[in-house]
Amino acid sequence: MKQLLKENGGLPASILWTLAIVAGISVANLYYNQPLLNMIRQELGVSEFKTNLIAMVTQIGYAIGLLFIVPLADLYQRKKIILTNFAILILSLLSIAFGKNIHLILIASFFTGICSVIPQIFIPIASQFSRPENKGRNVGIVVSGLLTGILASRVISGFIGELFGWREMYHIAAGMMLVCAIIVLKILPDIQPNFKGKYSDLMKSLFSLLKEYPQLSIYSIRAALNFGSFLAMWSCLAFKMGRAPFYANSNTIGLLGLCGIAGALTASFVGKYVKRVGVHRFNFIGCGLILFSWLLFFIGENSYIGIIAGIIIIDIGMQCIQLSNQTSIFELNPRASNRINTIFMTTYFIGGATGTFLAGTFWQLHGWHGVIGIGAFLTCISLLITIVSKK
Repeated sequence: MKQLLKENGGLPASILWTLAIVAGISVANLYYNQPLLNMIRQELGVSEFKTNLIAMVTQIGYAIGLLFIVPLADLYQRKKIILTNFAILILSLLSIAFGKNIHLILIASFFTGICSVIPQIFIPIASQFSRPENKGRNVGIVVSGLLTGILASRVISGFIGELFGWREMYHIAAGMMLVCAIIVLKILPDIQPNFKGKYSDLMKSLFSLLKEYPQLSIYSIRAALNFGSFLAMWSCLAFKMGRAPFYANSNTIGLLGLCGIAGALTASFVGKYVKRVGVHRFNFIGCGLILFSWLLFFIGENSYIGIIAGIIIIDIGMQCIQLSNQTSIFELNPRASNRINTIFMTTYFIGGATGTFLAGTFWQLHGWHGVIGIGAFLTCISLLITIVSKK
């Protein structure tokens, strides 16, 4: 028998861990392409810039899904929205697997991004239905699952790509989405929507929330800038590692994703201590770590030690930024948690897409040093916002 959920009444462990695991598996769809970009480029015979667009349009699709799909969870049954997304994901992933040209793959990647927003419906559930004293911890657990999925996606896709080819990775991904849909159907209870009105009213309320809670803009923009810095590194790492002195294959590039396990382990810790340490301090810590990582990427650009150390530190810094800001936004208005999360995550992934685009552009112009410059610049702007805002 499915369990009924009551706001602030406690979230059963079975549901919490289902949310964490399925969040990780579904968000992985956004990142399978990163270790495979060189393989895709070589098979399709297109430029590095065009291949980099696959990562960019996936992020743009995700931002659009966040803006137009996640708010629906306040208006309709969340389980129906989630299952619809799984169905479209299966089709889009199979389209990538069978795609014969870059244009079809770009379109399918766009829809994959749109429908991979499932974890951002899960995170407000973890906050809304957990006991007040467990909200930060439980959000951290779901985000830890999400981050583990991101890390595993790069390792798995690199391994599968090297062993069987990049297309097979997307066949497997489509199969995993089918399994996840069945699990969600069986375990997740029906959750009643908490917004009365039309979809147009729902979308208009996003602007009302921004006006009512000015700190929401601050939390969203500074996190987005750092995410752009973070993805600047990951979107060009495959190109960097594929050249001298590394000449790394997709499997090796995927394994570098494991270095980010420190970020996944940091997530639950940050979620637990946000109130004690404070969101302001966590943002200083996070920006400092990210800037230090870019220094390591510059000093150690031709050594595995420098690259690995940079990946570990940038992941930890990113979680200090994301978790402190995202956990704090849910306290602004718990009844509007999906819409508040929509504002935060839409801004967040616009920042990610911007960082990906700028990194691809500056890679073409100035190589790895151009990527480092863009990453450090975005984080410096975020740091300046934190200093000026004092929030």
